[in-house]
Amino acid sequence: MMPGSPVLPGSTVGILGGGQLGRMIALEARRMGYEVVCLDPAPGSPCGQIAREQIVAPFDDVDAARRLGQASDLIVYEFENIPYRVVEVLEQEFRLPQGSRILRISQHRGREKTALAEVGFPVAPFRLVGDAAGLRRAVQELGLPCVLKTCAGGYDGKGQMVLNASADLEEAAAELDAVPALTGEWIVEKFVFFLCEASVIVARQETGQTATYPIGENSHRENILHSTVVPARIDGELQAKAEALGADIADALGLIGLMAIELFVTPDGLVVNELAPRPHNSGHYSWDASATSQFEQLIRATGGLPLGSTRLLTPVVMVNVLGEHVPAVLRGMPHFPDNVKVHLYGKRGAPAARRKMGHLNVLGGDPDAALNWADRLYQGRAI
Repeated sequence: MMPGSPVLPGSTVGILGGGQLGRMIALEARRMGYEVVCLDPAPGSPCGQIAREQIVAPFDDVDAARRLGQASDLIVYEFENIPYRVVEVLEQEFRLPQGSRILRISQHRGREKTALAEVGFPVAPFRLVGDAAGLRRAVQELGLPCVLKTCAGGYDGKGQMVLNASADLEEAAAELDAVPALTGEWIVEKFVFFLCEASVIVARQETGQTATYPIGENSHRENILHSTVVPARIDGELQAKAEALGADIADALGLIGLMAIELFVTPDGLVVNELAPRPHNSGHYSWDASATSQFEQLIRATGGLPLGSTRLLTPVVMVNVLGEHVPAVLRGMPHFPDNVKVHLYGKRGAPAARRKMGHLNVLGGDPDAALNWADRLYQGRAI
């Protein structure tokens, strides 16, 4: 198949990754008439349950990745912790439009912040550090409070420490002293005081056609996304600026596929926090509330098809279902109102606390009422 030709139904989509995002991509691909294969080290992965075939192998197994490529007409990755050198091999030999460059940037907070700052996008002031002395210099230059983060591997708040006072700085310095000096493997960011957190999801084709989804207003609990309200409860002018910012970042980075851009909404405007070059938790609402879900859009954007409408069909609140919430959801389902859509990911084993097991989309109505309903559900109160 020629690189620029459309990948039509009947073709096979290969998915690097077998988690919940891969599962939802696979469900949309199968609905559209595609075959699906995936690669994931865990047998019976959420995506593997939907795919025609799952290749069970580590993500750094180049031979297994090539087997995925040989079985596929189009390859996509569903999360960013895929070794980018494996993606480099696949993009050279097979059709993997998302590519390795944007993946490599997003895998490392230092590279990500540097790439954004160099093009002039608004980010928090930051310094890259490799040891305790570098940390102290960075804090002296930036001032407290600030946030120390690992450059790679952190998610859902892991690998982060807020430094509010000198005691926090000394605790963090001791932690850095305990590991070998790794220049640039930690990033210190000036703490951003924000009104709310938001995200914009943008899709972009190889032709440059771009589409942005309505802005989502995000709320985190213990550093894990709890809910997304769409449309965000911020003024229309700021929403338009966030959508334009998302489109500009996609163009600047040469995005092909889908990207979520996490933002801080501050009294002085928007600040970019993080990028995720794939479907995102804050876009799960789109399955039930948008004309085109983010998962279908990824297939369209990478497969050379026209992008679908991102029109919001109804206001919506997405609420994550963590492991500790699963019993309450299952008990409550017979009593749910008819505007609640349940998505569970088929993860094997007993639900672990703080592990994302699914989400609920509450359609229409007042967002505060929807959030209060979810709180009552999770607290075991009458719903």
